[in-house]
Amino acid sequence: MCGIVGYIGNQEAQPILLDGLRRLEYRGYDSAGIAVMQQQKISVRKCAGRIDKLQQLTDASPLHGSIGIGHTRWATHGEPTDLNAHPHTDVKGDIAIVHNGIIENHAALRRHLEAQGCVFVSQTDTEVVAHLIHTLYRGDMMAALQQAIRMLSGSYALAVLCESEPDVLYCVRLGSPLVVGVGQGEMFLASDIPAILPHTRDVLILEDREIAVLKRGSIEVFDDLGARKTPAPLHVSWDAAAAEKGGFAHFMLKEIFEQPDAVRKTLSAYCGPDGLQEMLPGAPDLVNFIACGTAYHAGMAGAYYFAQLADTESAAHIASEYRYRKLFPHANEAVVAISQSGETADTLAALRQAMEMGAHTAALTNTLGSTLDRTVSRSLLTYAGPEIAVASTKAYITQVETLLLMAMDLGLRKGKLTRERAKELLDGLAKLPEKMESLLKNQAYLQQYCDRHMHEKLMFFIGRGMDHSLAMEAALKFKEISYLPCEAYAAGELKHGPIALINNGTPVIAICTQESLLEKTLSNLRETKARGAETICVCPQRFAERAAREADIVWTVPDADELLLPLLVMLPMQLLAYHMAVAQGRDVDKPRNLAKSVTVE
Repeated sequence: MCGIVGYIGNQEAQPILLDGLRRLEYRGYDSAGIAVMQQQKISVRKCAGRIDKLQQLTDASPLHGSIGIGHTRWATHGEPTDLNAHPHTDVKGDIAIVHNGIIENHAALRRHLEAQGCVFVSQTDTEVVAHLIHTLYRGDMMAALQQAIRMLSGSYALAVLCESEPDVLYCVRLGSPLVVGVGQGEMFLASDIPAILPHTRDVLILEDREIAVLKRGSIEVFDDLGARKTPAPLHVSWDAAAAEKGGFAHFMLKEIFEQPDAVRKTLSAYCGPDGLQEMLPGAPDLVNFIACGTAYHAGMAGAYYFAQLADTESAAHIASEYRYRKLFPHANEAVVAISQSGETADTLAALRQAMEMGAHTAALTNTLGSTLDRTVSRSLLTYAGPEIAVASTKAYITQVETLLLMAMDLGLRKGKLTRERAKELLDGLAKLPEKMESLLKNQAYLQQYCDRHMHEKLMFFIGRGMDHSLAMEAALKFKEISYLPCEAYAAGELKHGPIALINNGTPVIAICTQESLLEKTLSNLRETKARGAETICVCPQRFAERAAREADIVWTVPDADELLLPLLVMLPMQLLAYHMAVAQGRDVDKPRNLAKSVTVE
């Protein structure tokens, strides 16, 4: 969840570290800090709060040196305070570390180290690692790290400075991402690629238990037993400009507007002159999707597509629940793990469990070179480009699009989908970006609605079938960034309890994209209206007249094939959440208590 940066070269480290932390602030923003080797002594500046506060601290008391590490934190152990901020140092202050992940056996290690005389000043699990390395260090940091990681349980990405080795930056990972950027006479370290793109596009992605030794002109990589490794470098195709706001007020708004292009790129990646490529190996008769949060909602849409287009039994599972349920081996099962970052801890753990059960596995991710991408034999990318805002938009849309294409591919190969129907869908998908662009041109009605309803105490999002998954995603976006309470329900479930919460004026938003379920959902909307709700129907233009008979307000999207409408309907729902958050004065890109990549369980 936290962001790590590191630098060793011939430039001043402080500005590079601070810039990198700003680019990683979406990974955590409870506190921040840097440590720089200054005249062969480690100096630390850290504080609770955002990067701007750290900038003020370093402006008042700058650090000068050409090697350093930095960190922006999402708190797990200990409140966001100055003392709990990273970097942490050992007893003498001659070893400094930053850490992403959770050390599960920190309490036992803490007791062991306290018995040896170590004095702790923070509540964090990370400080345990600094003291542990100190007790193991005998003039050889590589040996100390090898011993330390054998004693640690949990997940970690660590960057380490040592005064006794002032011209070396060490790092190691297990279960938390870490990449090394290779420059000319300088090396960069980060927990995510955007932090180092202004300096280099050539990166090495460390594998679990690999230790990297960075010097100004070289990098050496070893396994935990000391054997040298030669990881293959990766050239990143997108540049730093793709991760900038580009004139938009917030990253989230920019990313909403990038969705038409993301849909185009994803379609072209999987559909060429010869039609769809084979996306899911084999012909499974059971497909399970495992994911968390927004990716789980995409998986729900995927399950619907696979049933409709490939006549294949399918279901979506919350990864953190899937991994603790009893699993039953199936001879021809495929498990598809979905994660924007490719580093979601619960999803990776659930995937490994499925692999142990013998399931065929595939991955759907937005991040080339991520752990998820490298774990499975078949990895599918979504081509959304860098997504910086914590609330996912374009990654979700391209996940749903890719799952649709996967279902079409399987349906064609199993003979369940005709080529004529597949061509209809592909032609419609090719025209979809233009419809999305027209939809994005008009936001005034949503801004006006949010200005009028910014003091609402509760909202409902409802839908049936595929629309239930859309309602859940719409509600999640709304909660994430506006902080206003809302609930998502299958429309038919309202009368089984939740309708008791409806008062005069309570907004109820019904998503209606399916002809066969339209009248049923409008009937449920009528039930809430009879109890005082203000009712809104979100639907294609062709449903507008019927919707207007039941709903107080109708928001329409351009007509499209029923299976493509989810990609259109989510745009006004994302914009609704965005404008409500702006009306509330929320920090849209960095909502409280949340981080972009959830690398802890």
